[in-house]
Amino acid sequence: MRYMIIIKSTGHREAGIPVRAEDVHAVSAFRRSLAKAGILLAAEELLPSSFGARITYSADRARPRIQSGPFPTDGMLVAEVALIEVDSEEEALNWALRVPVPAGCGEFLIELRRLKEQPAAEKKIQHSTLEHDLENHLHMLRKTTNSPNPSRRSAKP
Repeated sequence: MRYMIIIKSTGHREAGIPVRAEDVHAVSAFRRSLAKAGILLAAEELLPSSFGARITYSADRARPRIQSGPFPTDGMLVAEVALIEVDSEEEALNWALRVPVPAGCGEFLIELRRLKEQPAAEKKIQHSTLEHDLENHLHMLRKTTNSPNPSRRSAKP
């Protein structure tokens, strides 16, 4: 089962207040422990909402309203996510409870959500698409490494 650990943003984070070094090390250690356990699929940190935008569609689906950040820190903003694959909800919850909580940042909110499992057919399509992209990249890489580099040619009259 795949779960997303969603760490909500705080006023400190949205204001761009630097995180203490010990908190940065604790988060790095947590991510390493997820990776060492073989359950980490992805982990990303988001920039403050001042670097984002919201797109809102009204009920009648008229033109969307686009609003540039920053947005209020109302518990809806996401600061970080980690995608994990575990055997049970209990295991996911135990990992979420190990997320390092920085001191002095006010209330700290973590949300744990299970991802909807994809049907096997969709997974197969995704894998074949990734394989095709990889083949294209390898082909381009081979062409690049096999073609002569104009900057390395000697200047002969």
